[in-house]
Amino acid sequence: MGVRSVSELDLAGACSGTTTPSPAAWEDEVLYFLLLDRFARGVEEGYPTPPDLTPGELIPRFVAADAGNAVTDEESAARWREAGRGWVGGTLAGVRSKLGYLSRLGVTALWISPVLKQARTPQGWAANYHGYATQDFLSVDEHFGTAEDLRTLVREAHEHGLRVILDVVLNHAGDVFAYEEPSPRWDGSPRAVAGWLDGDRGLVPFTPEAAAAAWPDGAVFPPELHPPHTFTRRGAISDWDNHPEYLEGDFCALKDIDHGSGPVDAFRPSAALEALIRAYCWWIATADLDGFRVDTVKHMDPGAVRHLATVVHEFAQSIGKDRFYLIGEITGPREHAVHTMELTGLDAALGLADVQYQLEAAAKGWTDPARYFELFRNSALLGKDSHTWLRHTVVTTLNDHDMVRQGGDKARFCADPEGPALALAALTLNVLTLGIPCIYYGSEQCLDGRGGGAEADRYLREAMFGGEYGPFRSRGRHVFDEQHPVYRELAKVLALRGRERALRRGRQYLREISGDGRDFGFPTALGGDRVLSVVAWSRILADRELICAVNTDPAGSRAAWVTVDAGLHRLGDTLECLYRSDGGTSPSPPVVEGNGKAVRVELPPGGVAVYGPHSGAPGR
Repeated sequence: MGVRSVSELDLAGACSGTTTPSPAAWEDEVLYFLLLDRFARGVEEGYPTPPDLTPGELIPRFVAADAGNAVTDEESAARWREAGRGWVGGTLAGVRSKLGYLSRLGVTALWISPVLKQARTPQGWAANYHGYATQDFLSVDEHFGTAEDLRTLVREAHEHGLRVILDVVLNHAGDVFAYEEPSPRWDGSPRAVAGWLDGDRGLVPFTPEAAAAAWPDGAVFPPELHPPHTFTRRGAISDWDNHPEYLEGDFCALKDIDHGSGPVDAFRPSAALEALIRAYCWWIATADLDGFRVDTVKHMDPGAVRHLATVVHEFAQSIGKDRFYLIGEITGPREHAVHTMELTGLDAALGLADVQYQLEAAAKGWTDPARYFELFRNSALLGKDSHTWLRHTVVTTLNDHDMVRQGGDKARFCADPEGPALALAALTLNVLTLGIPCIYYGSEQCLDGRGGGAEADRYLREAMFGGEYGPFRSRGRHVFDEQHPVYRELAKVLALRGRERALRRGRQYLREISGDGRDFGFPTALGGDRVLSVVAWSRILADRELICAVNTDPAGSRAAWVTVDAGLHRLGDTLECLYRSDGGTSPSPPVVEGNGKAVRVELPPGGVAVYGPHSGAPGR
């Protein structure tokens, strides 16, 4: 049955043996975010599988002809759509079977969606496949495996050179009790509670005694969360920007936890918050985790977040993890994210402001690329060296499981017909510009997430292993294809990033370009047209400058003269083509006069190239 109370946790004993130290610098890492239920089962053809499987049980690899095989008629299409609402079957063991796939891609850290036991209520527990509706904070959900499976995954990931960041939830528990009033909305006043939800058995009294008797599928655990005052009990949020509604209200049906009270500098944590933090420290120790992604930070009191960050950082340091990484999901304007991080002690935020949208827009030529690069030039906002600050405090991603900025038209980057042709360019922009890059699972296989409508989220969460809800409207086919051109070329780009420190830590500048070598300017949309152009930028560390460039034209080759740093290059010196996405050779362009100094770069359709000084040349 396992440990059920945080009072029973032996944190010192849980940390037996040697812990894995933190990375030297998190900006050196490349994250990969996967939804556990939708990633892998461990039975995919071509990858290590359990020895008792027969060949007929293996899931074949997807080929182009498999697209749409699940939606050949309305009956099968309805079955495919319905499968996307609930659990599909991904497991911790499945992730283990893909550690080679991930390490060969070049990612260095896994961000795994929540693994803890989910609420099982008559109201639709099957929809909790995403992991954000916790019912027991000390148990791994049986759909995913066991606590030992988690520990084994982390250990083997470390053997592959991969860090593990676990998604954690403290703002709320799952739908673990019912109000007397059906679906009440927040109005600032406490609401009467009808009772704990006890799995399929319905309601039991809203008391600690009844909660304890509801083990394992009812109420909430550990028992430190049983007192009724654990929860704010004010009904669901209606206005997501109204203070204090967004702090006190329930996140839809998920039940808001009371974290304490008081100003940030004198915050008094509740017993519930203390219990949750101790539970998560236990997971750090027992599983050797390297970081947390903290869910719904906007909806937590800043004092509670600071208390979390302080206790977790101190505990992690006490067991040898000096840079245990805390990434906050901080929605809202950029100023709010910056303020929240500096107020609370979180290490990084997910994509400040509209990083995600502007990244997509720059790659597809929807807007001037300067709009993306200007997001990283916020020295006036930050009051500090923006390049230094942003390189390790912002996690940037092209796709994710929410895509909140797209409203009801949610889809992945590759839902656009030209998306696949520009996917490598977009991912290169993501991984070779400032911030800690994060790849959402399946982006390297051009998953499109197409569907939209009122339940658009599920279309963003295809199962890479196929099952009943596979990608590209398929069933029974996996898409772990290491020969896919985007996977193959992205692996080369990430390998180059790993070799070149300037691509990880250097300052960055969008560079002016020219078609004739005389008239220079930034790529600009004229007359409302798309920007079909070379987009070039520099990464500079000390005396080494690398020129990165992508072609936003999916159909035609492009060439341009690109401005370089005049102080780092001599006229007549040549730059080496360190990478070109079509695998072709490119002449070493000489540094010539032009807007100070410039070099000419050539790019295939939707292509990518990186240039830098020759080995041993000045600037090395």
